[in-house]
Amino acid sequence: MKLLLLILTCFAMGMANRVYIHPFQLFSSGDVACEVTNSKDKQPLDTVHSLTAIQASTEPDPRPVIEELKNLTQWTAVVAELQNALGLRMYDALSRKQRDVNVLFSPYTAFGTLVTLYLGTSKSTANDYEEFLGLIWNTEKSVCTKVINGHKVLRALKAISSLSNGPQDEFRTLVWTFVSSDADLSKDFAHGIQEFSDTSFIRAVNFSQPKEAETQVNLFIQKTSHSKFENLFKDITQSTNLLFASSAHFKGKWRTAFQPEKTTVQDFWIDEKSTVKVPLMTHTGDYMHLSDPDKKFTVVKLGLSKQTYMLLVLPSEATGLQDIENKLKTDTIFTWHEHLKEKYLELSLPKFSMTAVTDLRSLFTDMSVDKFLLDSNTNFQRLSTKGNFIVDKVINKVLFEMFEEEKEVLNKSQDERAPLRVTVDRPFLFIIVEGNTNAVLMLGRIQNPTL
Repeated sequence: MKLLLLILTCFAMGMANRVYIHPFQLFSSGDVACEVTNSKDKQPLDTVHSLTAIQASTEPDPRPVIEELKNLTQWTAVVAELQNALGLRMYDALSRKQRDVNVLFSPYTAFGTLVTLYLGTSKSTANDYEEFLGLIWNTEKSVCTKVINGHKVLRALKAISSLSNGPQDEFRTLVWTFVSSDADLSKDFAHGIQEFSDTSFIRAVNFSQPKEAETQVNLFIQKTSHSKFENLFKDITQSTNLLFASSAHFKGKWRTAFQPEKTTVQDFWIDEKSTVKVPLMTHTGDYMHLSDPDKKFTVVKLGLSKQTYMLLVLPSEATGLQDIENKLKTDTIFTWHEHLKEKYLELSLPKFSMTAVTDLRSLFTDMSVDKFLLDSNTNFQRLSTKGNFIVDKVINKVLFEMFEEEKEVLNKSQDERAPLRVTVDRPFLFIIVEGNTNAVLMLGRIQNPTL
């Protein structure tokens, strides 16, 4: 049944203006490994024994030469579909837990984090990760588990983020990994971090003094993120083996500039009884637009870079945002996109930037998968030769920033068409999509733009 759902998802997304690629076509090129499920690991673990101490350097780790993928278009198409399907499942759990507050999540970052961790798993844990990530391709029980090459998945993911970077927009990933100073670390895992991220730091930390270690770790992240991230890790203990933090930072500008002289402070209804004052940017022009036939919601497409765009989803006054979120699936998003039509709008949108932190262990608990993926019994034997090696904390931090164009917008000849007014003055959903692959980079709920 899971296989069928994956195929149906891929079909629906494949209809979104690009060639459909069946995910398992890639296996025919030999990108498959076979591990005997119940056997011991045959290959000794190749590790990095001399990790850089946290006090030694704040310079990023040197970047190795990453081999380019053959069949890159196919790989990015498939990986985008897999990360979207998983990311929306995770967003659903997160949004249900965090009712009536702003929510921001990056399917891209979460998927990359989990594929990187997958490189350190073994036996039943590896099988659990494969199934959760959608990488498993054999549907019957077998002594042999066949999976996609994880490194190629990470390289395809990195290629997707590179496509989103343009003259106006930038999507960057950073990864911090802190390892107990009495442990080594798998070279395979370290290489995966570098394949996934734009910048990475792997550092050894003495966790025997937990409070001091916690201060060191958080100060290191603050320095190397230019003070954008503070106090990510808490409750570090003497038994800590590994801390993992990844961040995604999207900085963008609207492709069609809003008109600064039309920005006004107006009421934004955070619920039926409460309002806050927010600056609403306004622009009148042609947009791709969809109005639900049942008048439950409106969708507007906002261009960012040449290929990256935002889908803004505004429920009607009679429809709750949660009703829209509950039906949010990959095929839903791209069905919306497929049915957009050009419309002359007067669009008013609040200025907003967002930041959010997701603790994946906590999220997995909400999804009832923590005991398989990040539990104390999870098998990370391929991460280190140290016995009982545990991934203690996994944090994803996401930043989203949009900048209103300050330059003056040239007045065009008077357009006599009467625009349809779309005023975003109540909670809404936004989705950032890389248009070449249809990968969802970020999505979020704005309940209160002032927070």
